[in-house]
Amino acid sequence: MSGAGGADEGTSSAADAYENPLVSRYASPEMARLLSARTKFATWRRLWLWLAESERELGLPIPAEAIAELREHLVPTDAELASAERHERETRHDVMAQIHALGEVAPRARGILHLGATSAYVGDNADLMILRDALRLLEARAVRVVSRLAAFAREHRDVACVGYTHFQSAQPTTVGKRACLWLQDLVLDVAELGRRADELRFLGCKGATGTQASFLTLFAGDGAKVDALDRLVTARAGFSRRLLVSGQTYTRKQDALALSALAGVAASASKFAHDMRLLQHLKEVEEPFGAKQVGSSAMPYKRNPMRCERMNALARWLLTTAENGSWTHATQWLERTLDDSANRRLALGESLLSADALLVLWESVAAGLVVHRAVVARHLAEELPFLATENVLMAASRKGRSRQELHERIRVHAQAAGDRLKAEGGTNDLLHVIAADPAFGLTREEVAAAADPRLFVGRAPEQVDAFLAAEVDPLLASHAAALGAPAAEVRV
Repeated sequence: MSGAGGADEGTSSAADAYENPLVSRYASPEMARLLSARTKFATWRRLWLWLAESERELGLPIPAEAIAELREHLVPTDAELASAERHERETRHDVMAQIHALGEVAPRARGILHLGATSAYVGDNADLMILRDALRLLEARAVRVVSRLAAFAREHRDVACVGYTHFQSAQPTTVGKRACLWLQDLVLDVAELGRRADELRFLGCKGATGTQASFLTLFAGDGAKVDALDRLVTARAGFSRRLLVSGQTYTRKQDALALSALAGVAASASKFAHDMRLLQHLKEVEEPFGAKQVGSSAMPYKRNPMRCERMNALARWLLTTAENGSWTHATQWLERTLDDSANRRLALGESLLSADALLVLWESVAAGLVVHRAVVARHLAEELPFLATENVLMAASRKGRSRQELHERIRVHAQAAGDRLKAEGGTNDLLHVIAADPAFGLTREEVAAAADPRLFVGRAPEQVDAFLAAEVDPLLASHAAALGAPAAEVRV
Protein backbone atom coordinates (compact mmCIF):
# COMPACT_ATOMS: atom_id res chain seq x y z
CA MET A 1 0.00 0.00 0.00
CA SER A 2 1.07 3.55 -0.60
CA GLY A 3 1.35 5.86 2.37
CA ALA A 4 0.40 9.51 2.55
CA GLY A 5 3.60 10.47 0.75
CA GLY A 6 2.83 8.18 -2.17
CA ALA A 7 5.84 5.87 -1.76
CA ASP A 8 5.52 2.13 -1.26
CA GLU A 9 6.32 0.90 2.23
CA GLY A 10 9.89 -0.27 2.60
CA THR A 11 11.21 1.71 -0.37
CA SER A 12 13.12 4.95 -0.49
CA SER A 13 14.51 7.13 -3.24
CA ALA A 14 15.70 10.67 -3.81
CA ALA A 15 12.12 11.55 -4.73
CA ASP A 16 11.09 10.90 -1.12
CA ALA A 17 13.24 13.68 0.31
CA TYR A 18 13.22 17.44 -0.11
CA GLU A 19 15.65 18.73 -2.72
CA ASN A 20 16.77 22.29 -3.07
CA PRO A 21 15.30 23.62 -6.33
CA LEU A 22 18.16 26.10 -6.62
CA VAL A 23 20.38 23.09 -7.34
CA SER A 24 17.97 20.79 -9.15
CA ARG A 25 16.17 23.39 -11.30
CA TYR A 26 17.70 26.84 -11.43
CA ALA A 27 21.42 27.34 -10.80
CA SER A 28 24.22 26.14 -13.06
CA PRO A 29 26.15 22.90 -12.49
CA GLU A 30 29.31 25.04 -12.19
CA MET A 31 28.01 26.97 -9.20
CA ALA A 32 26.51 23.85 -7.61
CA ARG A 33 29.87 22.08 -7.97
CA LEU A 34 31.72 25.04 -6.48
CA LEU A 35 29.48 24.90 -3.42
CA SER A 36 29.55 21.11 -3.12
CA ALA A 37 30.83 19.08 -0.20
CA ARG A 38 33.67 17.66 -2.29
CA THR A 39 34.90 21.14 -3.26
CA LYS A 40 34.70 22.32 0.34
CA PHE A 41 36.58 19.38 1.81
CA ALA A 42 39.12 19.38 -1.03
CA THR A 43 39.76 23.02 -0.16
CA TRP A 44 40.23 22.06 3.50
CA ARG A 45 42.83 19.49 2.40
CA ARG A 46 44.70 22.07 0.36
CA LEU A 47 44.73 24.36 3.39
CA TRP A 48 46.16 21.59 5.56
CA LEU A 49 48.80 20.91 2.91
CA TRP A 50 49.76 24.60 2.68
CA LEU A 51 49.94 24.85 6.45
CA ALA A 52 52.25 21.85 6.67
CA GLU A 53 54.40 23.03 3.76
CA SER A 54 54.76 26.49 5.26
CA GLU A 55 55.53 25.17 8.76
CA ARG A 56 58.19 22.87 7.29
CA GLU A 57 59.63 25.77 5.26
CA LEU A 58 59.95 27.78 8.48
CA GLY A 59 61.81 25.02 10.29
CA LEU A 60 59.25 22.80 12.02
CA PRO A 61 60.08 19.07 11.84
CA ILE A 62 57.43 18.11 9.29
CA PRO A 63 58.47 14.89 7.48
CA ALA A 64 58.67 15.12 3.70
CA GLU A 65 56.69 11.88 3.40
CA ALA A 66 53.84 13.51 5.36
CA ILE A 67 53.73 16.34 2.83
CA ALA A 68 53.82 13.83 -0.02
CA GLU A 69 50.87 11.88 1.40
CA LEU A 70 48.80 15.03 1.79
CA ARG A 71 49.47 15.90 -1.86
CA GLU A 72 48.28 12.46 -2.93
CA HIS A 73 44.91 12.87 -1.22
CA LEU A 74 43.81 16.40 -2.03
CA VAL A 75 40.40 15.41 -3.43
CA PRO A 76 38.35 13.20 -1.10
CA THR A 77 36.83 10.08 -2.62
CA ASP A 78 33.26 8.99 -1.97
CA ALA A 79 34.56 6.39 0.46
CA GLU A 80 36.55 9.03 2.37
CA LEU A 81 33.53 11.33 2.52
CA ALA A 82 31.45 8.45 3.85
CA SER A 83 34.12 7.75 6.48
CA ALA A 84 34.06 11.40 7.53
CA GLU A 85 30.29 11.25 7.84
CA ARG A 86 30.58 8.26 10.18
CA HIS A 87 33.17 10.08 12.28
CA GLU A 88 30.98 13.18 12.46
CA ARG A 89 28.06 11.18 13.85
CA GLU A 90 30.38 10.14 16.70
CA THR A 91 32.34 13.35 17.27
CA ARG A 92 29.61 15.88 16.44
CA HIS A 93 32.41 17.95 14.94
CA ASP A 94 32.81 18.33 11.19
CA VAL A 95 36.48 19.38 11.21
CA MET A 96 37.60 16.55 13.49
CA ALA A 97 35.64 14.12 11.36
CA GLN A 98 37.51 15.22 8.23
CA ILE A 99 40.85 15.06 10.09
CA HIS A 100 40.13 11.45 11.10
CA ALA A 101 39.06 10.51 7.55
CA LEU A 102 42.17 12.08 6.00
CA GLY A 103 44.41 10.51 8.63
CA GLU A 104 43.12 7.08 7.68
CA VAL A 105 44.36 7.41 4.07
CA ALA A 106 47.42 9.54 4.90
CA PRO A 107 48.72 7.93 8.12
CA ARG A 108 52.17 9.51 7.85
CA ALA A 109 50.57 12.94 7.97
CA ARG A 110 48.23 12.15 10.86
CA GLY A 111 50.61 13.44 13.51
CA ILE A 112 51.18 16.86 11.92
CA LEU A 113 47.73 17.43 10.43
CA HIS A 114 46.08 20.69 11.57
CA LEU A 115 49.17 21.55 13.62
CA GLY A 116 48.54 24.73 15.63
CA ALA A 117 45.27 25.43 13.86
CA THR A 118 41.69 25.74 15.02
CA SER A 119 38.54 24.84 13.10
CA ALA A 120 38.21 28.33 11.63
CA TYR A 121 41.57 27.86 9.87
CA VAL A 122 40.02 25.44 7.41
CA GLY A 123 36.37 26.46 7.71
CA ASP A 124 36.73 30.21 7.31
CA ASN A 125 39.66 30.24 4.92
CA ALA A 126 37.92 27.73 2.67
CA ASP A 127 34.75 29.81 2.75
CA LEU A 128 36.74 32.83 1.63
CA MET A 129 38.37 30.92 -1.21
CA ILE A 130 35.06 29.52 -2.42
CA LEU A 131 33.33 32.88 -2.02
CA ARG A 132 36.05 34.53 -4.10
CA ASP A 133 35.70 31.93 -6.86
CA ALA A 134 31.91 32.20 -6.78
CA LEU A 135 32.05 35.98 -7.10
CA ARG A 136 34.37 35.57 -10.07
CA LEU A 137 31.95 33.13 -11.69
CA LEU A 138 29.08 35.58 -11.17
CA GLU A 139 31.19 38.43 -12.52
CA ALA A 140 31.83 36.44 -15.70
CA ARG A 141 28.13 35.62 -16.06
CA ALA A 142 27.20 39.27 -15.58
CA VAL A 143 29.70 40.31 -18.25
CA ARG A 144 28.04 37.94 -20.72
CA VAL A 145 24.66 39.53 -19.96
CA VAL A 146 26.24 42.94 -20.54
CA SER A 147 27.46 41.71 -23.93
CA ARG A 148 24.00 40.49 -24.92
CA LEU A 149 22.26 43.70 -23.84
CA ALA A 150 24.92 45.84 -25.51
CA ALA A 151 24.31 44.11 -28.85
CA PHE A 152 20.57 44.63 -28.39
CA ALA A 153 21.02 48.32 -27.53
CA ARG A 154 23.29 48.89 -30.52
CA GLU A 155 20.85 47.20 -32.93
CA HIS A 156 17.90 49.25 -31.71
CA ARG A 157 19.72 52.48 -30.86
CA ASP A 158 17.41 54.67 -32.98
CA VAL A 159 14.13 52.74 -32.89
CA ALA A 160 11.79 55.39 -31.49
CA CYS A 161 9.22 54.24 -28.95
CA VAL A 162 6.84 55.70 -26.41
CA GLY A 163 8.56 56.58 -23.16
CA TYR A 164 6.70 55.90 -19.95
CA THR A 165 6.72 57.68 -16.64
CA HIS A 166 4.34 56.30 -14.00
CA PHE A 167 3.57 53.76 -16.78
CA GLN A 168 1.74 56.58 -18.53
CA SER A 169 2.75 57.70 -22.01
CA ALA A 170 5.46 60.35 -21.94
CA GLN A 171 8.12 61.86 -24.20
CA PRO A 172 9.47 59.29 -26.69
CA THR A 173 12.80 57.53 -26.23
CA THR A 174 14.36 54.66 -28.20
CA VAL A 175 14.37 50.93 -27.60
CA GLY A 176 18.16 50.99 -27.46
CA LYS A 177 18.28 53.85 -24.97
CA ARG A 178 15.92 51.99 -22.66
CA ALA A 179 18.20 48.94 -22.85
CA CYS A 180 21.08 51.17 -21.76
CA LEU A 181 19.22 51.89 -18.54
CA TRP A 182 19.31 48.16 -17.79
CA LEU A 183 22.91 48.00 -18.92
CA GLN A 184 24.03 50.85 -16.71
CA ASP A 185 22.78 49.07 -13.58
CA LEU A 186 24.49 45.84 -14.56
CA VAL A 187 27.78 47.56 -15.39
CA LEU A 188 27.78 48.90 -11.83
CA ASP A 189 27.06 45.38 -10.55
CA VAL A 190 29.98 43.92 -12.51
CA ALA A 191 32.29 46.46 -10.90
CA GLU A 192 30.91 45.64 -7.46
CA LEU A 193 31.26 41.88 -7.90
CA GLY A 194 34.85 42.32 -9.02
CA ARG A 195 35.61 44.72 -6.18
CA ARG A 196 34.24 42.36 -3.56
CA ALA A 197 36.25 39.44 -4.94
CA ASP A 198 39.41 41.56 -5.08
CA GLU A 199 39.00 43.03 -1.61
CA LEU A 200 38.30 39.83 0.32
CA ARG A 201 40.96 39.44 2.98
CA PHE A 202 42.25 36.01 3.95
CA LEU A 203 41.94 34.96 7.58
CA GLY A 204 45.23 33.07 7.54
CA CYS A 205 46.69 31.45 10.68
CA LYS A 206 45.25 33.25 13.68
CA GLY A 207 44.45 30.58 16.28
CA ALA A 208 41.63 30.15 18.79
CA THR A 209 40.98 33.81 19.61
CA GLY A 210 42.97 35.53 16.88
CA THR A 211 46.14 36.05 18.95
CA GLN A 212 48.24 33.39 17.15
CA ALA A 213 49.27 32.08 20.57
CA SER A 214 49.35 28.43 19.47
CA PHE A 215 51.64 29.23 16.55
CA LEU A 216 53.87 31.35 18.78
CA THR A 217 54.29 28.29 21.00
CA LEU A 218 55.10 26.09 17.99
CA PHE A 219 57.85 28.47 16.91
CA ALA A 220 59.26 28.88 20.45
CA GLY A 221 58.23 32.50 20.76
CA ASP A 222 59.57 33.61 17.37
CA GLY A 223 56.94 36.14 16.31
CA ALA A 224 58.64 36.82 12.99
CA LYS A 225 58.15 33.20 11.96
CA VAL A 226 54.50 33.30 13.06
CA ASP A 227 53.95 36.33 10.85
CA ALA A 228 55.85 34.65 8.02
CA LEU A 229 53.61 31.58 8.35
CA ASP A 230 50.55 33.82 8.01
CA ARG A 231 52.01 35.42 4.90
CA LEU A 232 53.08 32.14 3.29
CA VAL A 233 49.70 30.46 3.63
CA THR A 234 47.93 33.62 2.41
CA ALA A 235 50.13 33.68 -0.69
CA ARG A 236 49.61 29.98 -1.37
CA ALA A 237 45.84 30.55 -1.23
CA GLY A 238 46.18 33.26 -3.87
CA PHE A 239 45.18 36.25 -1.73
CA SER A 240 47.02 39.55 -1.91
CA ARG A 241 45.64 40.79 1.41
CA ARG A 242 45.04 39.25 4.84
CA LEU A 243 43.32 40.32 8.01
CA LEU A 244 45.86 41.70 10.45
CA VAL A 245 43.44 41.39 13.36
CA SER A 246 40.64 38.92 13.91
CA GLY A 247 38.85 36.90 16.49
CA GLN A 248 38.70 33.18 15.87
CA THR A 249 36.84 33.86 12.62
CA TYR A 250 37.17 36.44 9.90
CA THR A 251 34.92 39.43 10.40
CA ARG A 252 31.44 38.66 9.09
CA LYS A 253 31.46 42.14 7.62
CA GLN A 254 33.10 40.48 4.61
CA ASP A 255 30.07 38.24 4.14
CA ALA A 256 27.75 41.23 4.48
CA LEU A 257 29.63 43.17 1.80
CA ALA A 258 29.64 40.21 -0.60
CA LEU A 259 25.94 39.54 -0.07
CA SER A 260 25.24 43.23 -0.64
CA ALA A 261 26.82 42.88 -4.08
CA LEU A 262 24.56 39.90 -4.79
CA ALA A 263 21.54 41.90 -3.66
CA GLY A 264 22.58 44.56 -6.17
CA VAL A 265 22.47 41.96 -8.94
CA ALA A 266 19.03 40.88 -7.74
CA ALA A 267 17.69 44.43 -7.79
CA SER A 268 19.02 45.07 -11.30
CA ALA A 269 17.68 41.77 -12.60
CA SER A 270 14.30 42.40 -11.04
CA LYS A 271 14.06 45.89 -12.58
CA PHE A 272 14.83 44.42 -16.00
CA ALA A 273 12.36 41.57 -15.57
CA HIS A 274 9.55 43.87 -14.40
CA ASP A 275 10.15 46.18 -17.37
CA MET A 276 10.11 43.21 -19.74
CA ARG A 277 6.82 41.96 -18.33
CA LEU A 278 5.27 45.38 -18.91
CA LEU A 279 6.66 45.54 -22.45
CA GLN A 280 5.46 42.02 -23.19
CA HIS A 281 1.97 43.01 -22.04
CA LEU A 282 2.18 45.89 -24.52
CA LYS A 283 3.34 43.36 -27.15
CA GLU A 284 6.32 45.60 -27.96
CA VAL A 285 9.18 43.39 -26.74
CA GLU A 286 9.02 39.71 -25.80
CA GLU A 287 11.30 37.24 -24.07
CA PRO A 288 12.23 34.16 -26.13
CA PHE A 289 9.56 31.49 -26.44
CA GLY A 290 10.38 27.90 -27.40
CA ALA A 291 8.76 26.22 -30.38
CA LYS A 292 7.16 23.60 -28.11
CA GLN A 293 6.85 25.79 -25.03
CA VAL A 294 3.44 25.80 -23.31
CA GLY A 295 2.25 29.13 -21.96
CA SER A 296 -0.80 27.91 -20.09
CA SER A 297 -2.43 24.56 -19.36
CA ALA A 298 -5.87 26.13 -19.88
CA MET A 299 -5.24 28.84 -22.49
CA PRO A 300 -3.05 27.46 -25.30
CA TYR A 301 -2.67 30.83 -27.04
CA LYS A 302 -0.81 32.45 -24.15
CA ARG A 303 2.87 33.41 -24.24
CA ASN A 304 3.50 34.10 -20.58
CA PRO A 305 6.84 35.78 -19.71
CA MET A 306 7.81 32.86 -17.48
CA ARG A 307 11.56 33.49 -17.51
CA CYS A 308 11.18 37.08 -16.38
CA GLU A 309 8.57 36.04 -13.82
CA ARG A 310 11.07 33.51 -12.46
CA MET A 311 13.72 36.23 -12.37
CA ASN A 312 11.43 38.37 -10.23
CA ALA A 313 10.72 35.42 -7.93
CA LEU A 314 14.40 34.54 -7.45
CA ALA A 315 15.37 38.19 -7.04
CA ARG A 316 12.84 38.59 -4.24
CA TRP A 317 14.27 35.53 -2.52
CA LEU A 318 17.83 36.77 -2.89
CA LEU A 319 17.04 40.29 -1.69
CA THR A 320 15.55 38.97 1.54
CA THR A 321 18.13 36.20 2.09
CA ALA A 322 21.07 38.55 1.56
CA GLU A 323 19.99 40.54 4.62
CA ASN A 324 21.31 37.66 6.74
CA GLY A 325 24.87 38.81 6.14
CA SER A 326 24.38 42.08 8.00
CA TRP A 327 22.33 40.48 10.75
CA THR A 328 24.96 37.80 11.32
CA HIS A 329 27.71 40.39 11.47
CA ALA A 330 25.66 42.53 13.85
CA THR A 331 25.09 39.70 16.33
CA GLN A 332 28.58 38.20 16.68
CA TRP A 333 29.82 38.07 20.28
CA LEU A 334 33.35 39.14 21.17
CA GLU A 335 35.91 36.76 19.60
CA ARG A 336 33.22 34.45 18.16
CA THR A 337 30.03 32.47 18.72
CA LEU A 338 28.65 29.52 16.78
CA ASP A 339 25.21 30.97 16.12
CA ASP A 340 26.46 32.13 12.74
CA SER A 341 27.26 28.65 11.45
CA ALA A 342 23.89 27.22 10.45
CA ASN A 343 22.74 30.58 9.14
CA ARG A 344 25.83 31.03 6.96
CA ARG A 345 25.53 27.52 5.53
CA LEU A 346 22.12 28.54 4.21
CA ALA A 347 22.53 32.24 3.46
CA LEU A 348 25.87 32.15 1.64
CA GLY A 349 25.15 29.08 -0.46
CA GLU A 350 21.59 29.93 -1.38
CA SER A 351 22.42 33.56 -2.15
CA LEU A 352 25.22 32.53 -4.51
CA LEU A 353 23.02 29.92 -6.17
CA SER A 354 20.18 32.44 -6.54
CA ALA A 355 22.44 35.07 -8.09
CA ASP A 356 23.83 32.45 -10.46
CA ALA A 357 20.34 31.34 -11.48
CA LEU A 358 19.30 34.96 -12.06
CA LEU A 359 22.22 35.65 -14.36
CA VAL A 360 21.72 32.38 -16.27
CA LEU A 361 18.11 33.38 -16.89
CA TRP A 362 19.01 36.97 -17.71
CA GLU A 363 21.53 35.90 -20.34
CA SER A 364 19.00 33.58 -21.96
CA VAL A 365 16.38 36.33 -22.11
CA ALA A 366 18.79 39.02 -23.34
CA ALA A 367 20.09 36.70 -26.06
CA GLY A 368 16.61 36.10 -27.49
CA LEU A 369 14.72 39.37 -27.07
CA VAL A 370 12.19 39.98 -29.85
CA VAL A 371 11.19 43.54 -30.75
CA HIS A 372 7.90 43.93 -32.61
CA ARG A 373 8.72 47.12 -34.45
CA ALA A 374 5.29 47.45 -36.04
CA VAL A 375 3.62 47.43 -32.63
CA VAL A 376 6.21 49.88 -31.27
CA ALA A 377 5.53 52.21 -34.23
CA ARG A 378 1.76 51.89 -33.83
CA HIS A 379 1.85 52.81 -30.15
CA LEU A 380 4.08 55.76 -30.94
CA ALA A 381 1.74 56.86 -33.74
CA GLU A 382 -1.16 56.81 -31.29
CA GLU A 383 0.60 59.18 -28.90
CA LEU A 384 2.75 61.28 -31.23
CA PRO A 385 0.00 63.59 -32.59
CA PHE A 386 -0.50 65.08 -29.16
CA LEU A 387 3.25 65.48 -28.63
CA ALA A 388 3.68 67.01 -32.10
CA THR A 389 1.25 69.88 -31.62
CA GLU A 390 3.98 72.29 -30.46
CA ASN A 391 5.97 71.62 -33.63
CA VAL A 392 2.82 72.09 -35.73
CA LEU A 393 2.13 75.38 -33.99
CA MET A 394 5.65 76.63 -34.71
CA ALA A 395 5.44 75.59 -38.38
CA ALA A 396 2.16 77.47 -38.85
CA SER A 397 3.45 80.51 -36.98
CA ARG A 398 6.41 80.73 -39.37
CA LYS A 399 3.84 81.13 -42.17
CA GLY A 400 2.37 84.18 -40.45
CA ARG A 401 -0.56 82.55 -38.68
CA SER A 402 -1.63 83.81 -35.23
CA ARG A 403 -0.09 81.64 -32.53
CA GLN A 404 -2.80 82.43 -29.98
CA GLU A 405 -5.63 81.64 -32.38
CA LEU A 406 -3.99 78.40 -33.51
CA HIS A 407 -3.25 77.35 -29.93
CA GLU A 408 -6.98 77.50 -29.18
CA ARG A 409 -7.85 75.59 -32.34
CA ILE A 410 -5.30 72.88 -31.47
CA ARG A 411 -6.74 72.63 -27.98
CA VAL A 412 -10.24 72.06 -29.34
CA HIS A 413 -9.08 69.58 -32.00
CA ALA A 414 -6.92 67.65 -29.47
CA GLN A 415 -9.69 67.33 -26.92
CA ALA A 416 -12.09 66.09 -29.59
CA ALA A 417 -9.54 63.59 -30.93
CA GLY A 418 -8.92 62.27 -27.42
CA ASP A 419 -12.65 61.85 -26.83
CA ARG A 420 -13.02 59.95 -30.10
CA LEU A 421 -10.19 57.61 -29.18
CA LYS A 422 -11.77 56.81 -25.83
CA ALA A 423 -15.28 56.40 -27.18
CA GLU A 424 -14.64 54.76 -30.54
CA GLY A 425 -11.09 53.39 -30.49
CA GLY A 426 -9.40 53.38 -33.85
CA THR A 427 -6.47 55.65 -34.65
CA ASN A 428 -5.53 59.12 -33.51
CA ASP A 429 -6.68 61.44 -36.33
CA LEU A 430 -5.54 64.73 -34.78
CA LEU A 431 -2.86 65.45 -37.38
CA HIS A 432 -5.26 64.68 -40.23
CA VAL A 433 -7.78 67.12 -38.75
CA ILE A 434 -5.11 69.83 -38.41
CA ALA A 435 -3.90 69.28 -41.98
CA ALA A 436 -7.50 69.67 -43.22
CA ASP A 437 -8.05 72.88 -41.24
CA PRO A 438 -7.27 75.85 -43.55
CA ALA A 439 -6.55 78.08 -40.54
CA PHE A 440 -3.14 76.40 -40.18
CA GLY A 441 -2.13 76.75 -43.82
CA LEU A 442 -0.06 73.55 -43.72
CA THR A 443 0.09 70.72 -46.21
CA ARG A 444 -0.19 67.13 -45.11
CA GLU A 445 3.52 66.72 -45.84
CA GLU A 446 4.37 69.70 -43.65
CA VAL A 447 2.24 68.36 -40.80
CA ALA A 448 3.82 64.91 -41.17
CA ALA A 449 7.31 66.44 -41.11
CA ALA A 450 6.46 68.21 -37.85
CA ALA A 451 5.53 64.82 -36.40
CA ASP A 452 8.66 62.94 -37.48
CA PRO A 453 9.48 60.61 -34.51
CA ARG A 454 13.17 61.48 -34.84
CA LEU A 455 12.37 65.01 -33.68
CA PHE A 456 11.14 63.75 -30.32
CA VAL A 457 13.79 61.33 -29.07
CA GLY A 458 16.35 64.00 -28.30
CA ARG A 459 19.92 62.65 -28.17
CA ALA A 460 18.83 59.10 -27.31
CA PRO A 461 20.68 57.42 -30.23
CA GLU A 462 23.82 59.43 -29.57
CA GLN A 463 23.58 58.64 -25.86
CA VAL A 464 23.51 54.94 -26.72
CA ASP A 465 26.64 55.32 -28.84
CA ALA A 466 28.47 57.35 -26.20
CA PHE A 467 27.57 55.04 -23.33
CA LEU A 468 28.55 51.87 -25.17
CA ALA A 469 31.84 53.39 -26.32
CA ALA A 470 32.82 54.91 -22.98
CA GLU A 471 31.67 52.30 -20.48
CA VAL A 472 30.52 49.05 -22.04
CA ASP A 473 33.05 48.34 -24.78
CA PRO A 474 36.08 48.82 -22.46
CA LEU A 475 34.45 46.54 -19.89
CA LEU A 476 33.89 43.82 -22.48
CA ALA A 477 37.43 44.18 -23.78
CA SER A 478 38.84 43.72 -20.29
CA HIS A 479 36.76 40.57 -19.74
CA ALA A 480 37.30 38.93 -23.11
CA ALA A 481 37.87 35.49 -21.56
CA ALA A 482 34.40 35.50 -20.00
CA LEU A 483 32.79 36.09 -23.40
CA GLY A 484 34.25 32.92 -24.84
CA ALA A 485 32.47 30.60 -22.42
CA PRO A 486 29.24 28.90 -23.56
CA ALA A 487 25.97 30.07 -22.07
CA ALA A 488 24.62 27.97 -19.23
CA GLU A 489 21.49 25.96 -19.92
CA VAL A 490 18.13 27.10 -18.61
CA ARG A 491 16.94 23.69 -17.49
CA VAL A 492 13.29 24.35 -16.69
